[in-house]
Formats: sequence, structure tokens, C-alpha cells
Amino acid sequence: MQVSLSWLSTHLDLSAYSTPQLSDLLTFAGIEVEGIEETGIASDKVVVAQIESFVQHPNADKLSVCQVDDGSGTLRQIVCGAKNFKAGDKVPLALPGAVLPGGFTIKEGKLRDVVSNGMMCSGKEIGLGEDTGGLMILDASLPTGKPLKEILASDTVFDLEITPNRSDLLSHLGLARELAALTGLPLKGARDHTAATSNSRPAQETEVALQATEGCPYYTARVIKGIKVAPSPDWLKARLESIGLRPINNIVDITNYVLMEMGQPLHAFDLDKLNGGIVVRRASEGEKILALDGTEPTLLPEDLIIADSQRPIAIAGVMGGEETGVTEGTVNMLLESAYFTPSGIRRTSRRLGIHSDSSYRFERGSDPHQVQGASDLAVKLILEIAGGQAEETIALAGSPPTLLQDVTLDEERAHRLLGAPDLKTEEAHAILTKLGLTKTSGDAAKTTWSIPSYRLDLVRSVDLVEEIARVVGLDRVPSRFTAVMASGDATDRQYDHVMQLRHALANRGFNEAQTLRLISTAQISDSLGNANPAAVSVALKNPLSEDLTTLRPSLIPGLLATAALNNRQGLQRLRFFESGRIFLKLPNGQTREEDRLAILLSGPVATSSWHGRDPQPADIFDLRGLVEALPGVTSLDIKPLVDNGTFLLHSELKVGNRVLGWIAQVHPARARQLDARHPVYVVELLLSALRQGSSGPAKFEDLPRYPAVTRDVAFELPADLPNTKVNAFFAGIKEALLIKAELFDVFLDPTGNKLPADRKSVAWTLTYRSAEKTLETAEVDATHARILSALEKALPATIRR
Repeated sequence: MQVSLSWLSTHLDLSAYSTPQLSDLLTFAGIEVEGIEETGIASDKVVVAQIESFVQHPNADKLSVCQVDDGSGTLRQIVCGAKNFKAGDKVPLALPGAVLPGGFTIKEGKLRDVVSNGMMCSGKEIGLGEDTGGLMILDASLPTGKPLKEILASDTVFDLEITPNRSDLLSHLGLARELAALTGLPLKGARDHTAATSNSRPAQETEVALQATEGCPYYTARVIKGIKVAPSPDWLKARLESIGLRPINNIVDITNYVLMEMGQPLHAFDLDKLNGGIVVRRASEGEKILALDGTEPTLLPEDLIIADSQRPIAIAGVMGGEETGVTEGTVNMLLESAYFTPSGIRRTSRRLGIHSDSSYRFERGSDPHQVQGASDLAVKLILEIAGGQAEETIALAGSPPTLLQDVTLDEERAHRLLGAPDLKTEEAHAILTKLGLTKTSGDAAKTTWSIPSYRLDLVRSVDLVEEIARVVGLDRVPSRFTAVMASGDATDRQYDHVMQLRHALANRGFNEAQTLRLISTAQISDSLGNANPAAVSVALKNPLSEDLTTLRPSLIPGLLATAALNNRQGLQRLRFFESGRIFLKLPNGQTREEDRLAILLSGPVATSSWHGRDPQPADIFDLRGLVEALPGVTSLDIKPLVDNGTFLLHSELKVGNRVLGWIAQVHPARARQLDARHPVYVVELLLSALRQGSSGPAKFEDLPRYPAVTRDVAFELPADLPNTKVNAFFAGIKEALLIKAELFDVFLDPTGNKLPADRKSVAWTLTYRSAEKTLETAEVDATHARILSALEKALPATIRR
């Protein structure tokens, strides 16, 4: 909101405060100052001067050497590049030492070897108007040598950001009240305007009919006849122009002036263009109105309108209608001043995309008890400026709603919250009184305060405490350390675990993806291979679009879409992960939510290098190794699952008896649809299972003190026997000296020449170690023999001797 300092000065004397001081005062009171603009002339060394004569510059075709009278009695020589003047013209002259807008200081100097003792100025150069391509020609009657700052008014305009709860500050009067409380300065005279000064009477049903009191509980109308619509006087134009408003005519300008003065929107109707009385009602379905901004919006039954007996004439609280607006030919008018419920105005304004100064204030809440006072001020100005005769009484429909109740201030709690030991109760009460509150009752423990009708934000005891703190200033509140460390709960531990996983993956070169929780059923079928997506997914009742119809039952569809996007941008090495919530539809129709972690891996295991060949593409074992390195995972058991046409190598991951998730390779046909150049591997893990494995403090073991002994063993197995069974055997063997078993070779011969086609040969390395001594060969041989014997009994294995 634009606020004029000269306008504010009509309410209270701010001459003792500099612009920076006022800016600080507003900022520390919680009112953000977004900008400050100085208008007019600040320097007293910019004076009225008369050009006596001029000649061509001897060394420059585009310059003139002028002799100028600055009122000192001696002509001053000025070199000038403008051509729009003649001898006898009066122009602004910046004397040496004058500081122009932008911090430019005028000095004596030479232009092309000719002395110039100052600068004759254009309007833009002294901060008055735009550049017209020449000097600013002043009125010939102005006295020569007089400082322009004494002739042309200057002003300071503050650009303020008002928080939505402080609708009382959306006017010069409201801001003046605030500054009066902050500075202790009194308001000048009776400048409140809110008190009604005219007589009133209940409106007849034929004059004003309130049919939607929930949207407009209070409406006033005043008829003025015999007005003359004309340009506004200079003072009114200057007021509006100072805050960026364009003057239109005296009637419209007066309503805008009252709006910016009091924060109460008004609207003027051409009385002769109305058909019957005013009706405040809801719009009919599909009803239209030609608004003042030239648009013709279609209204809904939820929209509040002002109408006559035949048609809508205004969108209530938002914008008036073009057909009944005041024009140059208007002679008789009706002045509207009303209170509208904020929620309804906000809904209509945003749906129609029509925003005005009126809707901006009604949306945030106006003071219902200043409605008649604003009308009276406008009528007074209309009669003074536009003439005419106003009806003796103002017609009132409805009554001002009571929006506020008395608030009780807990004195002891207030002092405890403020924490300012030097703040006395009397000072706190004086601050509330300056803010317009009235103490109605109370004792030393609690006091009750009546809230002024314009302070809609004061509804709780703590609101009064905040007001005291704002005025007192936080510099009165001593700094102290009072906070204590709060113990972590389950939510904190879950968050920390997820962050640990995210950091672990980011440290390994993976990029975190953030995808939507809403996907389409087609994505579920394409990405998860489910022929009946509705059986496993939760559908929305009111989908946002065809692509956002279902809550995701997995993180994988989002990662595959991310992979496709990156593939099509030319990226080959894909490393993505996402943690988030999924939604599963249970057989009984209920929904279960789970937090999961998904990882996608594709492309070379390392980045390309100038000195090496292209690295090998990553495979599913790289992804498995990554999972095994995550916090909370020790060793993985893999249980193959049935491939569903979308995934190959589809397997369940387990740690002991705990299901961790699943891992798979995307089917090559589906990978080609993603434009992938390499195999794509994915894994989805349950965060709850990962968290369960990582619970408790970390455990460390001493490095082994004694050497290890290794033995290799090769044996034949049926070709279709999964390696998980062999791995399970070695994991379950009860031999104290066996510490590790690793597969290092697999041999198959489809031709059957060296090995039957239905058999395979595998080779494992078994590692033995004792924590107490160096092992002897005989001990290792005996243990190794027992393991091989057990292997032949447990599996259809034949040891190759």
C-alpha cells in the first residue's frame, strides 16, 4: 500500500521524525517497508532562474552558452544542451552544491573549455515528471531566485506491506492511529471521521432490500441531487496522485479519497439510471454484468450482487457496473456505503479474477462501525466540491454486526511472557489505551478491555501482550537462555533414519527425485505389470486430470518416468532414489499407507574417462551391493518371484525373517519404451524394515589378530538349483572356525562335451579363522572335511576332487 507522508501529516505532526526514523519505527512495529520514494525537490539550491540571453558555444554545435539571472544580482554563465527555451523563459537552476535525485551533486566546471556555473534542469532531473527532451519551463510569474522547494510541494511515499490480519492499517487514518500510539503524538483535532454526523432513518423496502443478510448485514444509501461532475480541485488530485491513483472526476475521486483516508470502500451510482430501489441479493445462475473494467463476468448463485429491480448494477464489494456508473452527465447520484462479509467477497473476487482496492479491503475485514461516518465524510466533500443538495437523512438497512468481544488480560502471564522486569503495569495499560482500547473492569490479577471496532485482530489475551511488546520494543526484553533440550521421540528417530539413508545414497552419487503422489492407472499397468490396477490402488473420487487419478501404490512408476525424461535428454548414466509414502488397497477395501525407499540404477558403473575404454554397464549385483551397504542391512537373502512381463530377475529381499522389499530388472521391451540404452534395475524397500534393522547403537569388533586360512572347493549341482540354496547352506553351517564363504566361479556347458548340459560346476572359497590362536593345518582340514560331507548330504552336490 502506498502511503503519503504529507497526507499522514494532516493527522499528526511528524516533523520531528526523519524518513529513516519513521521507516525504522514502522519496521520494528511489524509493518514491512518495501520501498521509500522521495518526490519533489529536497535541495534549497534549486532555484527559479530567468534566461537573459544565449549564444552558440564556440566549440560545440549542440551547446549554448547562456547568461542566467538567479536572483543574486549578478548574471551566471551556464552551458546548456537543450533547445526548447528562449530568452525570458524561467527555468529550474541547480546551483553548485545542489544534490539532485540519485545523489548527483552539481559542481562548477568547464564544458568544451567554457565555464559553466551550475545546471539548468529538466523536470526529470529534479524529480518532477518525465523527461520531455528539454528544460522544464516554469510559470513566468514565479519570483526569480526563490527556491523551488518553497513553491512546489515535496512528499515522501512509503510502500508498505500490510499483513492480512491488520486491515485497520489499510488507510492513512489507520496508520496515523498506529503512529500516534508508537510515538505518543496526539491526533490533530477530531480526525477520526468514524462517528456519524448525519441523521439516519430505517430504509424502506422500496429503497433498500436486504435479501442476503449473511453476506451484507449492513447497507446505507444517501441520495444527492443537482451535482456537477467536473475535474477535481488541485489538492484532491495531488492527494490521489501522491499514492499512484489517477484522478477521474470529482465524484469518483472523492470516493477514492475516502477509501484511502478511512479504509472504507464507497460506490456512487447514477440515480437516474437505476430502475427502482437497491436490492442486495445473490446472483442468479448465469447472470451477467458489464463491470467498470470492461469485462462481462458470468455470475454464480454464491456471488453477492447489488441490483435494481431489473438487473445487477454492481458486484458487491468487488466492482461497480458500467451501465450505472457516474459520468460527466450525471446530475443525481446515490452513494453506497456498506459492510460485506469478507469470505464471500474473497471467494467471488478470486473466482472472477477481478481485484480492486475495495475488494482488497473487504476481503481482510472492514470496520462496520465506520460505514455511516465514511458516507458522511464523502457527502460533505461532494457538497463542497460538486455542489448539489443531499437528503437530510441517510437510509440504513440492517445494522452493524458486532465482531469483537471484550478481552481479559492475565496480568501475571503477560509480565511472564514479556520478560521485561522494568515494564510496569501502569505503562502496559497506558500502551493499550493509546492503541484505542478501554479498560472496563479488573483487579491486580486480571483486567478486561473493550476492543475498538477497527482492531479485528485482537481476540485473545495474548494478542494484547503482543501489542504491548510491539510498542515497547524488543530492545526492552532482555536476552536469556531458557530453552532446554527436548528428548527425541519416535517421529524424530524416523526422520533421522530417512535422512541417514538419503545422505548415504547421495554420497554414492545418486540423485534424489521428488515425484507426485498421484499417478494414472496406465502408469500402474505399464510400470508394475498389473492387469487390474483398481484392485491394488486407491482411486480419487474427484480426479484433478486424466493423468492424476490414483494414489500411487509404489514409488517405481515415478522413478521410471524420471528415467524416461532423462534418457530423452541424452543422459545414459542414471542414478535415482526417492523416499516417500505409498498407498495400498487391501482386500477388505481399507487403505494402508507405507513409507518406502526406491532406487533406480542404469548405465555405466563409472563415468567415461579420456584414458580408458567405456566402462561396463551396471548390473543387478551392483544394485544388490548398494542395498547391502545401506544402514540397517547386514546380509541379504533373495527369494525369486514370478516374472510378470514387466520385470526380469524379480526377487524378494529378506534379512533373516524380515521382508525388506523387492529387486528386479525392468524387462528389455519396457526399457526400450523408456529410451534406455542400458538395462534398468530397480529396488523398493520398506523403511520400517530398514529402520528395524538399524535400531540400537552401532556395534564394533576388534580387527582380527590372527591370520585366516582359505580353502577352495568345486562341486557340481543341477543347473536349475538356485544359488540361494547353496548360500543358505553355508550361512547355516555350525562351524566356529568358518567365518566366510564366497562364490567365485560358475561353469556351464550347453553342448554337454565337458559337463552335462543339465549340470553346472560352482567354486567357492571358504575362509577359516580363530579369534584365539593361529590355526594349524590339521584343524582346518578336519573342519573343511566336515563341511564338505555336510554339503553332499544337504544338497544334490558332487564334490570335484
